[in-house]
Amino acid sequence: MTEMTPIRRALLSVSDKTGLIDLGKALAERGVELLSTGGSAKSLREAGLTVKDVSEVTGFPEMMDGRVKTLHPKVHGGLLALRGNADHVKAMEEHDIGPIDLLVVNLYPFEETVAKGADYDTCIENIDIGGPAMIRAAAKNHGDVTVVVDVQDYDKLLGDMDQHGGATCPKFRRKLAQVAYARTAAYDAAVSTWLAGALDLEAPRRRAFAGEHKQTLRYGENSHQKASFYTDGSNRPGVATATQLQGKELSYNNINDTDAAFELVAEFDPAETAAVAIIKHANPCGVARGETLVEAYQKAFDCDRTSAFGGIVALNQPLDAETAAKIVEIFTEVVIAPGASDEAKAIFAAKKNLRLLLADGLPDPRQPITAYKQVAGGVLVQDKDVGYVGMEDLKVVTEKAPTEEQMQDLLFAWKVAKHVKSNAIVYVKGSATVGVGAGQMSRLDSANVAASKAQRMADELGLEESLAKGSAVASDAFFPFADGLLEAAAAGATCVIQPGGSMRDDEVIAAANEKGIAMVFTGMRHFRH
Repeated sequence: MTEMTPIRRALLSVSDKTGLIDLGKALAERGVELLSTGGSAKSLREAGLTVKDVSEVTGFPEMMDGRVKTLHPKVHGGLLALRGNADHVKAMEEHDIGPIDLLVVNLYPFEETVAKGADYDTCIENIDIGGPAMIRAAAKNHGDVTVVVDVQDYDKLLGDMDQHGGATCPKFRRKLAQVAYARTAAYDAAVSTWLAGALDLEAPRRRAFAGEHKQTLRYGENSHQKASFYTDGSNRPGVATATQLQGKELSYNNINDTDAAFELVAEFDPAETAAVAIIKHANPCGVARGETLVEAYQKAFDCDRTSAFGGIVALNQPLDAETAAKIVEIFTEVVIAPGASDEAKAIFAAKKNLRLLLADGLPDPRQPITAYKQVAGGVLVQDKDVGYVGMEDLKVVTEKAPTEEQMQDLLFAWKVAKHVKSNAIVYVKGSATVGVGAGQMSRLDSANVAASKAQRMADELGLEESLAKGSAVASDAFFPFADGLLEAAAAGATCVIQPGGSMRDDEVIAAANEKGIAMVFTGMRHFRH
């Protein structure tokens, strides 16, 4: 490997022309000969720079609508030749192949084309071939060649050249080579994933995963774990795409909990109702809707004030001053909303450690997404749970049918239960959670935990009876025995929503009838592990 590689000849061929002119001028000022193609060459010439077309080098014009322009030995030989190998140097001389010391390429915008919903043929035409081939060649030969694929590395390139008298150092070239291979890998991953979708392949033989680094985190779930945050390019509204207005950097746990909170609150249409979700350790400790955000927040907070301390708050409408003033009354880690008024921002500004994230809209709770989970030696892949149940999907299975008001609370509880770790039991009254039991090893335990929280909160509020009295209760999966339902009835629940499908459904229905409880089946479960 050559220690320092002088940059004398560069090939610039980019789809994204951000910074191209400035880079071209900077290279020209440093005595670098510029080669280019198509639109890149045109832009550089219009800026007054001297540029040689690749077609002049290869002796072949661009052809087949630009599909063939750089796939030629005079290009790839210039990138792949080992400068210190006598046979390679001899071959270059015999075939009039000039060395290319620097390659600057970014690829056809395939991912952006797919994201815009382009048709099949348009997507195909935006699959770059020559670009990845050159990038891989230059990256392989990083002992002699510098390869740049990201606009953000232009200044770093010039800085390294200036530091080393117009050359680049080995460590810098290695770093750029890694970035280059990661880029082509991500590009190929995007193409293969799109093709699998176009072919309706539920389980393609091979899957490729890719992400772009957004943030190096202080640590992971615990301080001894290293962690980073990557975006997947989907631009789904949420923690990955939101703008952070204030507060210290998000931690691993902050990101995970904020995502859980925003995905939950997005279940409630902001055009119909204000809604607030308060999350702690990826589980909701309070969810409510109301006429206003501040009303929804107060109702959510009153479900479990103890757990809300140091929690994550998600809103489905822009944050207003009245709600902001209420939120800052206790310590809150993160607030995420689809906007905020100037007055609300000013109130939060006084709380320097409170992180405020503003997202560009709400995520679509019914949008199909592929979800991944790593296990030892493999990756589990499934569709994100976008299951939806409406009034028309419910089957009344008891002698007593729910009232219209109860039905609204049942559907509300069902939406919340979808976002609670299994086994999940959720008590709701008046469009607000009043008890949440999450992640217990039995459904009976979850019902018990939720009921005890409802009683504890009633005691804290100075009420004579449990908050669960007169509530609707949701179970994310069927009751395997009647005991869980009986626990809910003992807590004061008057109606139940559950998937049904147990071998003992008749036993559970009979217990509900005996207690005078209305019950509906959804035919769908919402396990969340």
